[in-house]
Amino acid sequence: MRLVDGAEAIRGDLPTASTTVVEVPLEAGDSRDSGVARLGSLEIVRDRTREVLRERPDRVLTIGGDCGVALASVGHVLERGDDVAVVWFDAHPDLNTLETSPSGAFSGMVLRTLLGDGLPTLVPTTPLPHDRLILAGLRSVDPGEADYLESSGISSLTVDQLDADSLVAAIEASGATSVYLHIDLDVLDPGELLGISEPVPFGLGSSELVALVRAVTARFTIAGSSLASYSPASEADTTDDLPTILRLVGALSS
Repeated sequence: MRLVDGAEAIRGDLPTASTTVVEVPLEAGDSRDSGVARLGSLEIVRDRTREVLRERPDRVLTIGGDCGVALASVGHVLERGDDVAVVWFDAHPDLNTLETSPSGAFSGMVLRTLLGDGLPTLVPTTPLPHDRLILAGLRSVDPGEADYLESSGISSLTVDQLDADSLVAAIEASGATSVYLHIDLDVLDPGELLGISEPVPFGLGSSELVALVRAVTARFTIAGSSLASYSPASEADTTDDLPTILRLVGALSS
């Protein structure tokens, strides 16, 4: 419910004419013995988001929910045939599988699913190639994810390694002609934002993240973007947090 409140808080400051709301089922959704929590609701939201994306050929920014919202939007860009690299700003790699996930939460499996290694009903028609993925701001990794990262050759930049030059260079090295930007707000340092449900110390500063996004948008064609995991505990939190979030929305939309 905090994710719902976060999405609504952001929506209240966005232009109505350019905002489309994807309705999320009120029921939790059944795992259907798949091992993926709330699978039924995940599939419904994925399908509803796909419908909206197919009606809007322009570049779309998807806001709200946890990182699972990127399943539809990244999948849409890949299925459209864009020659795209994905920059994934996140404290966590979201690279678990059903076998390695400690929780069964899809938010920790979404990127692995986009890479083609996940529940068949959720894997996109066109998976993301490993050499088109750049992880940015990573600092909390589960054991199974660490093993996968070591063997996969996926490009990863820690907070200390991240600057405009290193990020642009990593994208250029992928050979892609366009970029999809995903931001999980927990990539920020907990001191920068109150409404983070899984804060991880020593993250990016908000001005630093805005500058990184602007460096990418100035250099590459942006195929799409997403902003996830805003979960304020109170209205007071949103009052403090929204200026930072709206700066990020502005950078992603520029």
